[in-house]
Amino acid sequence: MTEKQFNKWFNTFILVGMTVVTVLVTGIKLRGADGGEWLLLMSALGSLMGVLATVCSANGWIITFLFGFFDVSIYGVACWINWRDGGSGLGNALLHFLYFVPMQLVGFLQWKKRGAKGESQVKARRLTPAMRWAWLGITLAATAVLYVILLRFDRSAAEGFLRVAVLLDVVPLVCNVIGQLLMSTAYMEQWIFWIAVNIFSIGLWLTSDKSFAPVYIVKYAFYLINSLNGLRIWLNLSRPAGEGVDAGGTLN
Repeated sequence: MTEKQFNKWFNTFILVGMTVVTVLVTGIKLRGADGGEWLLLMSALGSLMGVLATVCSANGWIITFLFGFFDVSIYGVACWINWRDGGSGLGNALLHFLYFVPMQLVGFLQWKKRGAKGESQVKARRLTPAMRWAWLGITLAATAVLYVILLRFDRSAAEGFLRVAVLLDVVPLVCNVIGQLLMSTAYMEQWIFWIAVNIFSIGLWLTSDKSFAPVYIVKYAFYLINSLNGLRIWLNLSRPAGEGVDAGGTLN
């Protein structure tokens, strides 16, 4: 099977699978819903926009930022409502409203400068070893600082040295910020952060009792699968000229 054929089938699996599961979960939750139906439908729409954005991002297509705008806007609203009603999510709500929404425009302009146009893929690159260590240090430091800050807003009844609810909020926040920066500047290492975001976001929504929580659990499960494929694709896109496998090459 060629690289192009594999990506076509994989993208179809992600898009169709996410759509079918989202519709089924939404339909089931609507039948038993006692109010908040509009939030459930809004979350489902945001999830579909999000999976379109992640598939396009994994393939290096600039249209990812159009779908991404709708995704991050809707998700920000959902996180804020979850926090307002006593759960976690404040950090992610602020992140999406104040950072992710404007970064869609920044990313679009940066990718355009790096050759992304229509179905033409962006010219990807990799961090140097020194830059990787620097980003690791920044990630750990930012996680520690934000954990202490958001601990003051924790509304859960949990006690102890480590508040899991706060940690599930902080790690996606930090990894989202760094992942978006690396994505906007077309660095392959962004996918390491997206994988972490997806794992911890699944954990966050597993602890929520909101009617729309299952939609986001499904969403981030598909995101996780797609981010692993995105890492594979970008490892190839970021190789020096002549070393990678082109879109029509054989998938080993």
